[in-house]
Amino acid sequence: MKIALFGYGKMGKTIERLALSRGHEIIAKIDVDSVDNDITTADVAIDFSIPGEAFNNISRCFEKNVPIVSGTTGWLDRFEEATVLCKKKNGAFIYASNYSLGVNLFFELNKQLSKLMAKFSDYNVSLEEIHHTQKLDAPSGTAISLAEGIIDNSSKKKWKLDVTNEEDTIPIVAKRIDNVPGTHTVTYDSIVDEIAIKHTAKNRDGFALGAIIAAEWLQDKKGVYTMQDVLDI
Repeated sequence: MKIALFGYGKMGKTIERLALSRGHEIIAKIDVDSVDNDITTADVAIDFSIPGEAFNNISRCFEKNVPIVSGTTGWLDRFEEATVLCKKKNGAFIYASNYSLGVNLFFELNKQLSKLMAKFSDYNVSLEEIHHTQKLDAPSGTAISLAEGIIDNSSKKKWKLDVTNEEDTIPIVAKRIDNVPGTHTVTYDSIVDEIAIKHTAKNRDGFALGAIIAAEWLQDKKGVYTMQDVLDI
């Protein structure tokens, strides 16, 4: 499989290493300072760029008939526009806030727990996420996905960063610490006990491998998909 990479930072380099180990070829490495690279020979593109470039990268792939897997967060105000354009151009597109296989299982566990806890109003739910200091957006896309999973299965209406004591709101705390790939904790707290589920990434390999698996799955398809489609969960 021939892969075009949008974003050649730490994640891009990890994707390159793992993709080569799986027998794939990197035909373009497109970063902020790159000259215009030809992506037309790519079987698929993988985007881990920056929020301000993600939509342009995705649109470019639709125009060039290249399936694209995007893991860039912080641009989702244009997500609906991207899905409409994908369908208009008969493209192929997967977006996920997190491609780690473990995190996607964690998403499903979070949904199931939120359904159980919805009946018990004595518990207050909150989220905490910790990432490396280079992460540009806060809260993380993964934390937002977790919050949305709870909102879909409870009486909560919204999430807010660094807020407490709003009845219909899920508070999210975002911390930035050197050399932390990503830790997410969902906590249900009452006056008598606490229930928590937690996912801790040990390195970037899990995120990169999941994106490559998604790209392998997407390359011959058309339409808009999620990691739930890729993993059949």
